[in-house]
Amino acid sequence: MGIGAGSQLAKILVEFCPRECYHKNMISEYILKKLKEARYKLLKNGSYFGEIPGLRGVWANAKNLEDCRKELRGVLEDWLLLKIRDREKVPGFSIKVDRRELVKTSR
Repeated sequence: MGIGAGSQLAKILVEFCPRECYHKNMISEYILKKLKEARYKLLKNGSYFGEIPGLRGVWANAKNLEDCRKELRGVLEDWLLLKIRDREKVPGFSIKVDRRELVKTSR
């Protein structure tokens, strides 16, 4: 995960779920899982196209496969960041909140 995206995700998660009542590795695990599902195609012009099935708008295009993989990872990170920030549903991902912790923080 990129430094900028990681720090932004951390800020959003702290705001969304105070006192770290979420599993710290869940974002990294989700990203790795989804990247394993990625599909890549060699296009007629010699560039590569990559996408993650089921995640609308998560795709990348680059001159070589390695750059396409890197770009797709960045797109996935940004996409997840925006979904979490906007509190939208993410297929296969949920933030597990310990409601007892939320009650403690509100006192």
